[in-house]
Amino acid sequence: MVETGWSGENASEEKARSLHLEELRLKIVSGQIGSEERLTVPTLAKAWGMSTTPVREILLELAREGLIEARRNRGFIVTRPTVSDLKELFALRAELEAYALSCIHSISAPDYDSLIGKATAIGDAVGKRDTLLYLETDRAFHLHLVSLAGNRLLVKMIMNLRDNMRLYGIESEAGLHRQQLSVPQHFELVELLAASKTKDAIDLMRRHILDWEPIFVQAAANA
Repeated sequence: MVETGWSGENASEEKARSLHLEELRLKIVSGQIGSEERLTVPTLAKAWGMSTTPVREILLELAREGLIEARRNRGFIVTRPTVSDLKELFALRAELEAYALSCIHSISAPDYDSLIGKATAIGDAVGKRDTLLYLETDRAFHLHLVSLAGNRLLVKMIMNLRDNMRLYGIESEAGLHRQQLSVPQHFELVELLAASKTKDAIDLMRRHILDWEPIFVQAAANA
């Protein structure tokens, strides 16, 4: 008999790998792991209680995304974008997410309910002052929203830009205030699209993204 699918053990390992990959990505993106910190396979494998193979796969995947780079016999270090890099990333992401919204012709009831649920989760994260949870829930919201455009390549490009933005300053006073201001905007985006007010949704999306730019750019410039 031919066996198909994951065994329970393999499925558990894959789940752990995915969780650690996302956790490490968020810590890099938020600046909690700085460019001076070295990441090595043995150290992470010991900390996570995993074998070295999946840990190496995680680091190589993050390297392919441009978040870290390998150093000969020294593990990996976090890459640091310049101020110019950040400005270019913001400009591209704002236009691509705006374009994604222009491709959304309607929102089904299940998608509406799911997006409202994700927007609520963002608000809960802000209320707890949990930055990593905020980034996780915000990412899930935007991923779901742009996926409604029905263009997988576009979604991949947007999320890659987002994951390379480096959200320096997100835990500063200005960053925490901007988190609070962003909460109602997520609900408003959903309501505007549900009401077929696409142009208003596009305008809001551009502001929603670009209002973060001075915070991150200033933090990067001062680092």
